[in-house]
Parts: sequence; structure tokens; C-alpha cells
Amino acid sequence: MSADIILEMRNITKTFPGVKALSDVTFSVRQGEIHALCGENGAGKSTLMKVLSGVYPHGTYEGEIHYMGKQREFYGIKDTEEEGIIIIHQELALIPMLSITENIFLGNEVAKSGVIDWAEATRRTKELLAKVGLKNENPATLITHIGVGKQQLVEIAKALSKKVKLLILDEPTASLNEADSQALLDLLLEFKKQGLTSIIISHKLNEISRVADKITVLRDGTTVETIDCSNEPASEDRIIRGMVGREIADRFPKRSTAIGETIFEVKNWNAYHPIHSERQICNNINLNVRKGEVVGIAGLMGAGRTEFAMSVFGRSYGKKISGDVLINGKTADVSTVEKAIKAKLAYVTEDRKQLGLVLINNIMHNTTLANHGGVSKSLVIDDIAERKVANDYRNKLRIRSSGIYQMAVNLSGGNQQKVVLSKWLFTNPDVLILDEPTRGIDVGAKYEIYTIINDLVKEGKGVIMISSEMPELLGTCDRIYVMNEGRIVAELSKEDASQESIMRAIMRSSGEKN
Repeated sequence: MSADIILEMRNITKTFPGVKALSDVTFSVRQGEIHALCGENGAGKSTLMKVLSGVYPHGTYEGEIHYMGKQREFYGIKDTEEEGIIIIHQELALIPMLSITENIFLGNEVAKSGVIDWAEATRRTKELLAKVGLKNENPATLITHIGVGKQQLVEIAKALSKKVKLLILDEPTASLNEADSQALLDLLLEFKKQGLTSIIISHKLNEISRVADKITVLRDGTTVETIDCSNEPASEDRIIRGMVGREIADRFPKRSTAIGETIFEVKNWNAYHPIHSERQICNNINLNVRKGEVVGIAGLMGAGRTEFAMSVFGRSYGKKISGDVLINGKTADVSTVEKAIKAKLAYVTEDRKQLGLVLINNIMHNTTLANHGGVSKSLVIDDIAERKVANDYRNKLRIRSSGIYQMAVNLSGGNQQKVVLSKWLFTNPDVLILDEPTRGIDVGAKYEIYTIINDLVKEGKGVIMISSEMPELLGTCDRIYVMNEGRIVAELSKEDASQESIMRAIMRSSGEKN
């Protein structure tokens, strides 16, 4: 083991019931570098990092871990944290109703004689926040009162409080807007100058290309290659070729557009915050979708896109909601989720793990969850019919699993997303609202999701796509609405839409309000 190599994982094999997640994987990281792990969903990236961080303890896998020049056996996260190996998962492990200080030192309290020293803890918190670019943030602020971008930085501050030597970030920018993502990447580059070693897992290949010194590509649980970015440019196409084993000439599948009459319309839609009732989150929104059309909603984080979608779908969010929804030219009652489904409206949530799936249930039950009537006779579920429906959607959407009885929690992110889509497609909607439908999934799975969207509009359905990735909206949508501060501030045709025109509309509307 070379003197400058901080980590080497040798011949790591990890098996779950019926699935070999890792097969003889070898992976090494040098001191002070940013090393990226890339691969499709299910390639084994997160599994490998869970082996390293002690989530999967020694004895549950085959192979060796060498760290700081010694062979190590980690039996839990406490063991790895004591050695300075800190992992920040995609789902942040912060407690919303505790303060920044309380979260940073939770389980690692600053105490004297068994009593927490709050003054010292606050002082240290201020120092840590300054290091991650939050020097103006009050340590007493509750986590629930800061945005996702700042929460990600608090997680990094928490890692620094534990004297981190090797920082592992799993999809750190998946929930961040472009500005917050760039700030986080700049921070990693600054840490690199200070000698900190980082491993980053990300599906955002442009970010990987910008910060990584080396890129290791996994495919189907095996190591494909490691690219040294100092020797060769790591273009996105180059990374994709390693991930999927082939060239992808076009990221967005082409479709022939046959747009019909208006199928969905929202008129004068208003909604207010469920707790702060004086705060308007949707301000007189008007939009429409035609048959066979994909309509995008662009906007920065906090623009109100998700809140709007949820308030329309069964009034799942907000209070003092007013306005009209028309489906196929008729006023639709969408005042509850059940009524929205009956009106042929569906909403694929941005949070598939919390709101989209029952993770401890299998693929079959998740698929039929929103339409039990479709597999029932006299209020009793027909097991044979349910199995047939689940198998049909598993085959149609190419869900990679051991079968329809596999638990949703054990599926990769892309396959979980396909199960969520299956659930709503089985309700036979005329209009689907897709909220961040490709968040946290790889380029191959994204292509398959886009193909499913194309198939839906080909059938004459209408699709609304909410996405924080502007290239995705530009590549898939026929028309784009731009939303800012709860209002629709622009409507752009496919020909007029560009990243510049979208940002110009957002900035202009912000200036007008100010």
C-alpha cells in the first residue's frame, strides 16, 4: 500500500438474499484528493460506502479494508467515526425541531462533569459554521427554519466537529438548486486545499467532472475502471460509457408531437401556508396542459412549485385554497386525494421514500396501493388479479428486481421511482404531475423514465413535469412555465425556452417585486 494512499478496499463482496450487490470490488483513495464514485442505480456505490462506514459491519461481507496503513475491522458507525471516517447520506440525519448547535453535537456533546456546556458548544458551533460558509447563521436557529442547502452545510459542520479525515458524501447536491450546489462544490475544493480527503457519489456528471481528481466507475456490483482526471479529461460522455457499457448518443429520447385540445386547466389558484396563514404560497396561478403535451414548471428552490402541485392534488398542502381545476373541459372536484384520483389526476411526489412508497411492503402491494378497486371483487382483493397487475407493470416499466414480492426498500432509486410510477399509472389518469421524477437516479434510468413519459403523451395524456434541472426541462417539455415566489412569471414555448430565458424571467420578476 503506497504511503499516500489513505484507503484501500480489496476484493469486497457483499450479498443480500438473492442479490450479489458487490462482487470482488477494489477501490483506493489517495490522501487529499476528491474521489468520485459513479454508476447506474443498483451498481453498488452506496453499498460500498456503507461497508466502509460500518453500516454493514465486518463479518457481513467478504474482503479487506485498509485505512491509514493498517487493516481495519469496523463493527459500526461509532468505530469509523472514531477513525475520522464520516458519511453524510442523501437523506440528511438532522432533527428538524432541534437547533443547529444541538444537531451538530448530538451524541458528541460538549460537557463538563456530565453537564452540557452550552456556552462552549455555541462558541464551537460558530467556528464550525464559519468554516462551511454560514458565519451569519444563529446557532440557536431550528433546523426546520433553514433551507435544504444550509442543512447540507450543517451536516458537513457536524462532520468537522468529529475531526473528519475522510468525508463521504452520498448525492450531496440531489436536493439543492444550482447556486447551493456550486457553493457546496466550492467548499469541497477549499477542504481539498486544506488536505481533507473526500469521496463523492453523484449522478450529476457535470459536477463530478468539475471537482474530481479521480473517478471510479462501478457497473453491476463490479469495478469497471478508475479514471485519473489529471491524465485525461473526464467528459460526461466518457463517464456514461463506463457506467452503461455503451454510448448514449442522445440523453432525451425523441418523440413525435401530436398535441390536441386542452385536457387540464387551473384558474386563479391561490393557497396559503398551512401554519403561517398570512403567507401566500400560490398567488393567482393560471396554467393549462393539452393532450399529448409535456408542460414543465421551472423555478428556484422555494418558488412554490411542489406546494402548488400538492395543493391542487387533493389539497394535500396549504390552507385557504381557492380557484378552479378543469379536466377535459369540466370543473373537477379535487378537494381530497380520493376525489382527485377519481377525477383522473395523479401526482408523483418528489419524496418517493417518505410519501411515494411503503418501503416495508413489496412491489406488488405498492403497485396497487392507489387503486385497490382495480384488483377487488366485492371489496375483497383478488390475489391473482393483483399479481397479474404487478407483473404487467414490472415488465412494462422494466423494473429490475427478483420479483414482485421484493421489498421496495431493497430496490435502487431508479427502480423505486418506476414502482411509484406504476402505482399512479394503474389509476389510469388523464393528467400526471411528475415532481422531480428523476431526482437521484442515474442517466440510464433517467432515459427510461423519459421514454415512459413519451409513451404516456403518445396515448393522449397530459404531463406536468416539475424539475430543478433545467436541461431536463428543455430536453423533454413542449412548453415551460416559470414560477417565482408563488407566481407564474413567464410562459415559454419550446423554441423560446433556454436556461438564460428562464433565469432572466426569474430575476426580472424578483426585481419587479423588490
